[in-house]
Amino acid sequence: MSSEIPCKERWYDDFSVGESFVLGSVEMVENDMINFACQFDPQPFHIDPGAAVDTIFGGLVASGCHTLSLMMKLNTEAFLGQHALGSPGIRELSWPAPTRPGDILTLTAKVLDMRLSESRPNLGLIEVHYEMTNQNGDLSLTAISTIMFAKRATSD
Repeated sequence: MSSEIPCKERWYDDFSVGESFVLGSVEMVENDMINFACQFDPQPFHIDPGAAVDTIFGGLVASGCHTLSLMMKLNTEAFLGQHALGSPGIRELSWPAPTRPGDILTLTAKVLDMRLSESRPNLGLIEVHYEMTNQNGDLSLTAISTIMFAKRATSD
């Protein structure tokens, strides 16, 4: 039964539309948030707790790029395995609520759609809806991505 197969060992054929997975959690550490933002997104509300108080956020918030990177880390650790072959892209991406220091973000994934590749008979494409929620249930990130997975070889 496919639900008994760990995500990282699955082939395209082992997934089914509607399946959901909890892929793990991560704590947002203020120092890590600031260091990431200093390098990649140096806006005042990401890098300066004092200046962030006077913004619409009322305090320090994580860069959306940081939360997206953490989504990919959890996704890679728990969902993508040796049969995942990359992604042609993310169709939707949003940050409905700000992420703050101390938040515990949990990533879930749900298989929305599956289709066989028209040009490569050895792979299938899986559309996945990701959500990262904090400890209060606030939605910090949502994304819909397509992932290519190898199909299990069949003997004819």
